[in-house]
Amino acid sequence: MLIHGVQIGGNSWDHHGDVKGRMVRQSAEVDTPVAALLTDLQQRDMLKDTLVVWASEMGRTPFVPGSIGGSPGRDHNKYGLVMWMAGGNVKAGATIGGTDDFSLRAAEEPIHIRNVHATLLDLMGLDDELLRYLHAGRYRRLTDIGGEILHDMIDA
Repeated sequence: MLIHGVQIGGNSWDHHGDVKGRMVRQSAEVDTPVAALLTDLQQRDMLKDTLVVWASEMGRTPFVPGSIGGSPGRDHNKYGLVMWMAGGNVKAGATIGGTDDFSLRAAEEPIHIRNVHATLLDLMGLDDELLRYLHAGRYRRLTDIGGEILHDMIDA
């Protein structure tokens, strides 16, 4: 098994200020290239063997609370976030979980990040129970105390 990983970063999506202007600019910077990547992988019959993940380390509040650093922006939100995946045996069109009416907190099927990690590892053909590392004299798993694979996301 050969796994290659690529991480692409860009301007920060941490819009504490100028959320309207920055969101419009940054969305325009990624919409077409991401669509082109997925289309190209599909046309080359490589999408099924390539896992594409779009994620952030945390969510953002769904509202603009006022002036943060001089212009309206959003704050960090540890209670709900959105991520998407494509290819790599991910079930197309699957949606898991949901937020409250304000998009502030996970309300339907809250998912712990360790379950996302276990699922990502499984999609890459890796068993999180076998991946351990020594830390402070103790073997630890990448998913900490163990994660459950989100089978509803996987195309059987």
